[in-house]
Amino acid sequence: MAEPCHTMANVRHKRCLLERLRALALSLLFFVPVIAFAEEPASTNLPPILIDAAGTGFVADGKPFRLWGVNYDHAGDGRLLEEYWSESWDEVVADFGEIRELGANVVRIHLQVGAFMRSSNETNPEALARLRKVLDLAEANRLYLDITGLACYHKDKVPAWYDALDDAARWDVQAAFWKAIAETCRDRSVVFCFDLMNEPVLPGKEKADGYLVGEPLGGKYFVQRIALELGERSRKELAKAWVDKLTGAIRAVDKDRLITVGVIPWAHTWPTAKPLFYSPEVGANLDFVSVHFYPQKGKVEKALAALKVYELGKPLVIEEMFPLKCGFDDMDKFLVGSEEHVDGWMSFYWGETEADYAKKKDDMTAAIMGKWLKEFRERSGRMKGAVE
Repeated sequence: MAEPCHTMANVRHKRCLLERLRALALSLLFFVPVIAFAEEPASTNLPPILIDAAGTGFVADGKPFRLWGVNYDHAGDGRLLEEYWSESWDEVVADFGEIRELGANVVRIHLQVGAFMRSSNETNPEALARLRKVLDLAEANRLYLDITGLACYHKDKVPAWYDALDDAARWDVQAAFWKAIAETCRDRSVVFCFDLMNEPVLPGKEKADGYLVGEPLGGKYFVQRIALELGERSRKELAKAWVDKLTGAIRAVDKDRLITVGVIPWAHTWPTAKPLFYSPEVGANLDFVSVHFYPQKGKVEKALAALKVYELGKPLVIEEMFPLKCGFDDMDKFLVGSEEHVDGWMSFYWGETEADYAKKKDDMTAAIMGKWLKEFRERSGRMKGAVE
């Protein structure tokens, strides 16, 4: 039987102290990395989100699933994800944890063409490697990703060579972009979907003078033409050719991730407007419908009527929503009224918590954002789906 450490023999006493010091040194050696990465939880595989048997809703692990999520970036200081995810990775880690605490189950991220394409046929391996880290981070926080691509939000960051291309060559770059993203995300069930482009629009009868549309909102161009001219094609023919080319690029490497495109609901502006990208002629290769809704004050019924236009026999997601043009009461009515029609909702998270906004005294915007985050968190249990 071994002697205890408190033996009176000096030699054994010294040996005991050395063993303790060695054990302490080893514990410190292994403890430091734990501190360094404590903010990133251990990775946990998520079941894929699939279309249900009826084709009108989502399931995960065989159970009905509803999305309750946020669009993510640092809108407060104008930065886009690729502009801070390398030097400020700790911020991204903290933000994903805060999003999870809000009760969200999905995060929409927006990827810029210029960050991922170095030339018309060369991708950026550093950006793709960083995207893989985001996949791991999302999975660790049990947050699915809506990956929206082809963004040109900051006009000065759009490569000159990209804007110099004609429509056909530009589509080739867009297909290469999506093939690279799909290869990076292949077999990762944490990816809920690929959104081909945020709010694409078509050219008018005359050739357009640029791909970005209108004046910037908060310094960003969120609306983009898919072509500068129709040529000999009808609007539906042009839209179908674009959707088919990009979905084909994705499906060449990933057969399983869901694909959508987030659109402006023109029926909200013109009640007689019909969906273009989700028409039977155009949207056969799109798995579900994504629309962006900002109800107007006192016009909730109009918004709900417009929403019904997009019930097309596929799952329906409100990919953007916020009380931008109405008060909280109207927003609540819109959410309650949309529940029977919608399979998911996404609002916004811009890197600041309720507590952060509360510190900004006499700031009306901060007060609204803080109140909205509180309502979002309190509503999460009712709105989101079965997977936790």
